[in-house]
Amino acid sequence: MNVIEIKDLVKIYDNTAVQVTAVDHVDLTIEKGEFTAIVGPSGSGKTTLLNMIGGLDQPTSGNIHVDGVDITKLKSKQLIDFRLNNIGFVFQSYNLIPVLTAGENVSFILEMQGAPKVEIESRTKEILTEVGLGDRINSRPNQLSGGQQQRVAVARAMASKPKFIIADEPTANLDSKATAKLLDMMEELNRKEHITFLFSTHDQRVMNKAHRILVLEDGRIVKDEKMGVDATKE
Repeated sequence: MNVIEIKDLVKIYDNTAVQVTAVDHVDLTIEKGEFTAIVGPSGSGKTTLLNMIGGLDQPTSGNIHVDGVDITKLKSKQLIDFRLNNIGFVFQSYNLIPVLTAGENVSFILEMQGAPKVEIESRTKEILTEVGLGDRINSRPNQLSGGQQQRVAVARAMASKPKFIIADEPTANLDSKATAKLLDMMEELNRKEHITFLFSTHDQRVMNKAHRILVLEDGRIVKDEKMGVDATKE
């Protein structure tokens, strides 16, 4: 089953003296359970493409279907609600709320969705335990290592059971040990729960874990390679 379908996607920035085509007529399909990395040099369009798939940026033209819904046709409020209920985000800077505990950072998304208090408490504990931080539920971000903060960010992204998770350079601020733990954890979540992950990365360690690699150059996909077994085939 396809969770993402992109057709003839274009993004042009023309608010400078020179018009820049960041994404140039991209067609792409992502199946449920994929563990895919988008790679390419700086300026190749990786983050722009991810931002449009995540509904954070509007394309100049083209269509993006997420679970059958064309998000390019949604109005602003509809798009906000759709993101909240269908798409998880993990950023390189963690983006945790510093005054909230790990548990509160995770439960915040569920509260925004209007989930019952009992469900919020059980889901928060369950998901933090799953990422190996069940004993740090009351710790604030400044009491956690970078790797632990990023695992809280993954837990937060997973809490609402999204259709897929977008991870934009998730290992950029982590050392080798923390990166290995984070990638092993995400791969395990992908394998066991068939969570779809879509990465943007320069990190060879992420590429080595990916089951599919998309290479972007000048806003175009120039290579699409399946690397091995992925969750869609289990």
